Amino acid sequence: MSELTTVARPYAKAAFDFAVEHNTIAQWQDMLAFASQVAANDDMHQLLTGAVAADTLAEIFVNVCGEQLDLHGQNLIKVLAENERLVALPKISEMFDMFKAEYDKEIEVELTSASILSAQQQAQISATLEERLARKVKLNCNVDPALVAGFVVKAGDTVIDGSVKTKLARLADTLQA
Repeated sequence: MSELTTVARPYAKAAFDFAVEHNTIAQWQDMLAFASQVAANDDMHQLLTGAVAADTLAEIFVNVCGEQLDLHGQNLIKVLAENERLVALPKISEMFDMFKAEYDKEIEVELTSASILSAQQQAQISATLEERLARKVKLNCNVDPALVAGFVVKAGDTVIDGSVKTKLARLADTLQA
């Protein structure tokens, strides 16, 4: 999987830089999302991993995508086909989305709480996280009664664990030591 990330990163970065330069980020995001869905299709995936000439493969792929790709998107598909990288399209789309979130100063946050949070509580937590992370926060809320009370926040590599379950586990470790 990390090899696919290494392969996809330069293509995603080039596409993103081009989209920023031409003020077409949303359009590129849509094109890449559609193309990644086409590439992920089982029949298309077999074709992509088979022994088909790059020109033919690019032509088939562009025809399948139809009007969903503009001229620049078609050129990307041709370059990916020439370099045998069309299978990386889903990862390219995912990384493009990450570059966009970074560009927009947004972050997706997983918030797991012991009970359902009210809209006011979610807004308060979101505002606090936006201040702490210096980014616009998009909360994805989950409920896990095993936490007993409190919540766990996962934002990228940052984890904030304020659950009673974790505090009790730490206390038990301390008492046993």
